[in-house]
Amino acid sequence: MELQKIASFSVDHTKLEKGIYVSRIDGDITTYDIRMKKPNKEEVMTTGACHTIEHLFATYARNSEFKDKIIYVGPMGCRTGFYLLVRNMSDADALKLTKDSFEFIKNFEGEIPGAKEAECGNYRDHDLNGAKKEAETYLRTLQNLTVADMRYKQ
Repeated sequence: MELQKIASFSVDHTKLEKGIYVSRIDGDITTYDIRMKKPNKEEVMTTGACHTIEHLFATYARNSEFKDKIIYVGPMGCRTGFYLLVRNMSDADALKLTKDSFEFIKNFEGEIPGAKEAECGNYRDHDLNGAKKEAETYLRTLQNLTVADMRYKQ
């Protein structure tokens, strides 16, 4: 079998900036690249901070006004961001959801949802303070972004 290069590996990561991008569209499903770090230039997120962001981002998104449109929220293996998969959602709504989610993470206090041994496959590896710092930094990136900025620049 000859392996074809997948879409996410076709993006020139040497030119990729922090932001939010439409990664691909498959029918009514859109995958967004929630790029929190400049690839290969900035330190990646720690696994604990990344794991906590995943729990908080997914929980917030699935409880938001857009809950019925959320398919998946999960981290990139490179720890430079997340993928957000949605169904029948506008880019403007995805941008709003992302901003609102990271504002929620930045201000979150209390017990991390789904972080008990019976709920999580690696419940010991969470870092709420690290997640909050990452969210605060990423919000500065999102602050002035518009829908027009959500396309890869090649």
